[in-house]
Amino acid sequence: MATGSASSQVASFIAKFDPANARLIRACRSAMRRRLPTANELVYDNYNFLAIGYSASERTSDCIVSLAAGANGVSLSFYYGATLPDPDGILLGSGNQNRFVRLPTAATLGEPATERLIRAALAQAKTPMPDSGRGRTIVKSISAKQRPRRAAQR
Repeated sequence: MATGSASSQVASFIAKFDPANARLIRACRSAMRRRLPTANELVYDNYNFLAIGYSASERTSDCIVSLAAGANGVSLSFYYGATLPDPDGILLGSGNQNRFVRLPTAATLGEPATERLIRAALAQAKTPMPDSGRGRTIVKSISAKQRPRRAAQR
């Protein structure tokens, strides 16, 4: 694992993105921190995405939602999204389990349809979020090989 504080590591991961995407990632992360202040942020700088999961514990299996950032933008990923009620039809994806919502702006996180999905995901979580305290940022993994974090230049 790389040295340095978790916050400086996360800042360096975000700095790999183009400036507009980096601003969006920071804004979405701030919004999620306000929305889920007791959640731990589990950070994975993976091959495909920078993923920031919001979890009731330090266990990946307790992640409720994640921000997934790639060169093409940011999404809010629901690990068990296939089982969530989606009356507004905003969930994307067709896998057996995961579903996501694209986040063109951080304000999308506060829209009623997105908020309903977050509440439903929290309600079905096996491990409930703590009622008090402040979650920590924990860098869980850094992949040596990664897809480009910036869109290809045309």
